[in-house]
Amino acid sequence: QVHLVESGGGLVQAGDSLRLSCAASGRTFSRWAMAWFRQAPGKEREFVALISWSGFSTIYADSVKGRFTISRDNVKNTVYLQMNSLKPEDTAVYYCAADQVIGRTKPNEYDYWGQGTQVTVSS
Repeated sequence: QVHLVESGGGLVQAGDSLRLSCAASGRTFSRWAMAWFRQAPGKEREFVALISWSGFSTIYADSVKGRFTISRDNVKNTVYLQMNSLKPEDTAVYYCAADQVIGRTKPNEYDYWGQGTQVTVSS
């Protein structure tokens, strides 16, 4: 079982950067693929990025490609989402999730979720 806690959200202006963190607990954390999702008011939860257990395979949503970078530190049991050139449309609650299979981009395919952290980008 994996327990996830997100942090690092906040209120920023368009063009600014934020770095989100997801602290994970579990003795087999390094074997889990990790993903970031986000959910804006009135919208469904959508895929943002994922990373394999090794950290060498990543996938990004088209909306964030070139601006966001996902990474992980298995020693610290933490996954990061570096968000650059933020836009107002990036405003959402950001969630991290864990899965044993790499490549899944649908929220209902993940069993383990954090509580979420709010990211608000003003124009």
